[in-house]
Amino acid sequence: MRFLLIGLWMLCCSMTSAVAQVSIGIGIGLPGVSIGINLPVYPEFARVPGYPVYYAPRLNANFFFYDGMYWVYQGDNWYASSWYNGPWSLVGPQYVPLYVLRIPVRYYRVPPPYFHGWRSDAPPRWDEHWGNDWGQQRKGWDKWDRHSAPARAPLPVYQRQYSGDRYPQQFEQQQTLRSQKYRYEPHDPVIRQHYQAQPAQAAPAPSPRGQAVEPQGTGAPQQKSPHGQGQAKGHDKGEK
Repeated sequence: MRFLLIGLWMLCCSMTSAVAQVSIGIGIGLPGVSIGINLPVYPEFARVPGYPVYYAPRLNANFFFYDGMYWVYQGDNWYASSWYNGPWSLVGPQYVPLYVLRIPVRYYRVPPPYFHGWRSDAPPRWDEHWGNDWGQQRKGWDKWDRHSAPARAPLPVYQRQYSGDRYPQQFEQQQTLRSQKYRYEPHDPVIRQHYQAQPAQAAPAPSPRGQAVEPQGTGAPQQKSPHGQGQAKGHDKGEK
């Protein structure tokens, strides 16, 4: 029994190491994580004023959209997906894009208990929550020139026609539809690296769906990327 337990421990360590290498290599892990979100239809989004980010005000979840991907903060972890119902990828806190980290507290629809007492118009105190090591890696994450913020990425509203049984379950099918109907190219270095690495990676089958999220009533250092005025105007199409 003793040798069996040791063997199992060594196997777990090797699997953890492999997953860590994937996450460290591209910033965003391979898709296939179930986080208990199963939306019946494409969610409604609203702009976060002054930020290149959207949030979903009617969802009982911390659900955002930034730079061509959906972002969810749940259970003390960040997750990302290129489709609104996943499959989701776990994103290590050192790789979460800066503008996602900067989203003010008031736009978290389900704030965790440790947000209590923090300013609603300021970002969460991630440096306090994740510690000094994270703070050193992401030094200056909360300091930025609002006049130099990138334009919002256009919402992938083509996904509205895919819900219920029509929702593409296979990762390869999702990527094919995205390349055909959504030509936006991300500017964030982590997200760009994620998409560039995908063709060489085999995605696992998505995990079973979790419980539905009910509507309520009605890193890498940031790199600047030029955005022309024509592109910024195009982002207004299909936005709420």
